[in-house]
Amino acid sequence: QEQFVESGGGLVQPGGSLTLSCAASGNIFSGYAMGWYRQAPGMQRELVAWITTADTPVYEDSAKGRFTISRDRTKNIVYLQMTNLKPEDTAVYVCNRYPYANSWSRPGQGTQVTVSS
Repeated sequence: QEQFVESGGGLVQPGGSLTLSCAASGNIFSGYAMGWYRQAPGMQRELVAWITTADTPVYEDSAKGRFTISRDRTKNIVYLQMTNLKPEDTAVYVCNRYPYANSWSRPGQGTQVTVSS
């Protein structure tokens, strides 16, 4: 099982910001496109943003203009900077390869983001 973990979630007011991190214990992200996904209660998992092997970011409409995906190859971390957060952004955020690789799923994965006043 691949070893990496998400962090940085929390409770934030509408309009606030958070930066999520996805940190690997080794150089497992190298060579893969990586994505951030989210899943709200009762909803299917959805893609938020992904970054290509050339480090080009790609955003879903829900993230455009508000979120920034990046990666630090020296630290084996993929980031998701989120600004102007809205209540509908509330979900568990998970990082994984893009396209999503079930073989990279982990028990209890993700970090909770709650946007509420």
